[in-house]
Amino acid sequence: MNEFVVLFVVKKKTVLRAAITTRVGDPSVIEVKEVPLPQLKPGWVRIKVRAFGINRSEMYTRQGHSPGVQFPRIQGIECVGIIDASTNDLYPKGQQVAAIMGEMGRSYDGGYAEYCLVPEHIVFPFTSALPWSTLGAIPEMFQTVSGSLHQALDIQPGETLLIRGGTSSIGLLSAQLAKSEGLQVISTTRNPNKRAFLLDQGADEVIIDEGKIEEELRSLYPEGVNKVLELVGTTTLRDSLKCAENQGVVCMTGILGDSWTLDNFSPMYDIPSTVRLTSYAGDSTNLSAEHLQAFIDEVEKGNVHPQIDSVLELDQVSLAHERMEKSLAKGKMVVVTSPV
Repeated sequence: MNEFVVLFVVKKKTVLRAAITTRVGDPSVIEVKEVPLPQLKPGWVRIKVRAFGINRSEMYTRQGHSPGVQFPRIQGIECVGIIDASTNDLYPKGQQVAAIMGEMGRSYDGGYAEYCLVPEHIVFPFTSALPWSTLGAIPEMFQTVSGSLHQALDIQPGETLLIRGGTSSIGLLSAQLAKSEGLQVISTTRNPNKRAFLLDQGADEVIIDEGKIEEELRSLYPEGVNKVLELVGTTTLRDSLKCAENQGVVCMTGILGDSWTLDNFSPMYDIPSTVRLTSYAGDSTNLSAEHLQAFIDEVEKGNVHPQIDSVLELDQVSLAHERMEKSLAKGKMVVVTSPV
């Protein structure tokens, strides 16, 4: 009887697919290509990326508004996945993790890929049975919302909160979390057709934003609101400041209005007396593994519902950027990587 020995040779992976921003330009400059697998080095971990969210800051980087970023670059300031390789026992192979910020996708390649290599200090282990398409929406969105509401605005039960730019993913989650903590929420949108959507997402009042809302806001709350989360940015900041009550707080977190600076800003004139203006542009240092796990647990229990606009594939990253430029998304766009 002839004996046959069958050998199975597992070829070590040496390349990966990535959505690469080849140069500054419109969404078409993002191309999916094969690149070498990044090699492990001390203090860094290699993540097998399962999903990542699309963020507006990545659109600005692609447009050339992020100083110091060199192209071509694999963008992506966040991702979720599993540890593929590490030199640290705290990150065993197969551990679920999120990576966020820390110049990810800017000074070194980020999450728009099947694998990425990132420093340990921006990596947060977690455990969850949620689908990757849901987990991919969470890290940056939760960090920004939690930091804005609690660290910058210090929201308290019974307060009134105005969310300027309520249909953004940050605005939608902010409304949910603020409502769960006992606040009265007023959200704005430029699109009257989105009024019912915002009410369904937890807003108590919806104001159609045509650039100036102070008069309508004060018809509802004559003294103004306690706190304002400004997500549109400098284009509406002066008006948002006028919506705050005496000793109220305005936090500028977003720049949905696509303007980075405010011309002829006069603090003594533009900031009403006793109103406080702050900002939030958090980093990985503003997030902890414990807080991330607690939030994921709340999502898993069904107590919080991150609004996901669409789930796309790696080949559709440029399409996601197109949707973002046209403000078509209602919530977070998430990309899931192809099976490896």
